[in-house]
Amino acid sequence: MHTPVTIIGAGLGGLMLARVLHLHGITAFIYEAEPFALARSQGGLLDIHDYNGQVALQTGDLGDGFRRLILEGRQEMRILDRDAVVLYKKADDGSGGRPEVLRGDLRQLLLDSLPPDAVKWGCKVVSAHALGSGQHEVIFADGSRVVTDLLVGADGAWSKIRPLLTPAIPEYTGRSFIETFMYGSDTRYPLTSAAVGGGSLFALAPGKGIQAHREKGDTLHTYVALTKPLTWFEAIDFTDSAAAAEKIAQEFDGWAAELIVPIVHSDTGLVWRPLFTLPVGHRWSRGRGVTLIGDAAHLTAPNGEGANLALLDGAELGEAIAAHSGDKEAAIADYEQAMFSRSAEAAADGDELHELLFGVNSPHSLVNAFNGNRQI
Repeated sequence: MHTPVTIIGAGLGGLMLARVLHLHGITAFIYEAEPFALARSQGGLLDIHDYNGQVALQTGDLGDGFRRLILEGRQEMRILDRDAVVLYKKADDGSGGRPEVLRGDLRQLLLDSLPPDAVKWGCKVVSAHALGSGQHEVIFADGSRVVTDLLVGADGAWSKIRPLLTPAIPEYTGRSFIETFMYGSDTRYPLTSAAVGGGSLFALAPGKGIQAHREKGDTLHTYVALTKPLTWFEAIDFTDSAAAAEKIAQEFDGWAAELIVPIVHSDTGLVWRPLFTLPVGHRWSRGRGVTLIGDAAHLTAPNGEGANLALLDGAELGEAIAAHSGDKEAAIADYEQAMFSRSAEAAADGDELHELLFGVNSPHSLVNAFNGNRQI
C-alpha cells in the first residue's frame, strides 16, 4: 500500500497533525498499535496552555470543542509539607491561561474531527527503513506494510521511527512515579479530599513527593514520586497491590495520614511509571522524507509541557506541509527549525522544575518560585 503521508501513533500530536492536514484537504493515515480507541486508560488531567496547546487547537479549528471540555476550578493549586501544612495556595480565578481537561476527552475530540478511516487500529510497527528518494517502508506485526512519501514518528518515548534519524535512546532519570486512583473521596476520605482541594496538591520533600489532582467529581488521581534506582522498583511485585502499597508507604513514614491515603487505599492497582528522557536539546541531521513529533522527538520528564508541545508540533508540521505544497523537504526543515528551539527550552525548564519539586530545598524552593511569580 502507498500513502503520501503516514503518521505512526494516534496520540495527541499525531491526531493533531492529521486534523490540520485534513482541514487543508491533504490525506493522511495514522497507524496505531492499540486495537481500538478505548483499549487503555488515557491518563488524567492536562493543563493546556494558552501559548502553545491552545494555539494548536485553534489552528485545528477545535477551540470551541476544547472549551466545552474544561473542568472549571481545577487550576486551583496547593503546596504542602509532609505534615500537611499548607505553604502556598492559589485559587482558580479563571485567568491562569492553563485550563484543565481530561486527556481522554481531548483525544476523543481529535478523533471525532477526523474521517472515520483516518486511524488504522491494531497496526504495531516492527520496523521501518528507507527506500531511497525520500520514501520509506513501514512493516507491521501482522506482516502488512506501507510505503510512504512522508513518514512522521508520533509514537512516543520508545519510537520505532526515531532510529531512522538518530541513535539517541531514552535514559532513566533516577526517579519514578507510582500512579493511583481513588473514587468517592469526598465521602470516603474527606480529610484527603480537603487536603487536595478543588485542583491539585503538591506534598513534597527532597527526593520524593505526593502529587494529586481532582478529576471529575470526587475522583483523586495521584502520582507518588520517589527518587530510586530501577532495581529498587523492579524488586517490588506490583501485581500484589497491598504489598506494593506497603512498600511505597514506608518511604513516607511520619507523613500526615491524609497524605498517605492515596497510596494505601487506591481503588486501582498501583502502576509503576519510570521516568525516561532524551538529552536536553536533542536534535538530528535532516533526514529525507521523515521527521518526529512529540515525545518521539523530545521526551522529557513530566513538566506540564509534553502534551502541549505534541499538539503544537502536529499543528505546525501540518501547516508547513500545506504551505510548501508538494515540497516535503522544505516543510520538514521549517518545522524542525522551530521545534528544536522550543523543545530545548522546555526541556531545560523541566529540569529546573524537577529540582524545585524534589531538590534539597523542597518544598520551600517551589514555594519561593511561585512567590516570585514563576510560571510553572
